[in-house]
Amino acid sequence: MPAVTVAQVSEIAPGTGKVASTGGKTLAIFNLNGVFHAIDNACTHVGGPLGEGHVQGTVVTCPWHGSEFDVTTGQVVKGPARRPVATYPTRVEGNDVLVDLG
Repeated sequence: MPAVTVAQVSEIAPGTGKVASTGGKTLAIFNLNGVFHAIDNACTHVGGPLGEGHVQGTVVTCPWHGSEFDVTTGQVVKGPARRPVATYPTRVEGNDVLVDLG
């Protein structure tokens, strides 16, 4: 599947995230100082919306139960979640943020 546009650069301020749905998936898109990252939006603990979580550095905290994930790798930094979230290659073309759903 080719890369799909999920947001505009101007929609996601540095240090924040956004929820985007595309290709049957709901993703959390993060802007880390101008570098964009995409992960599954659902926390692997109970499905909390990671795109609505607080971002500090490269770590997002799930707003439901406090699980923490590294948005660059999808790995769990702090539980209660035990499994990582999927990550997706992301790039910027012009003002478009594109994600490759593979």
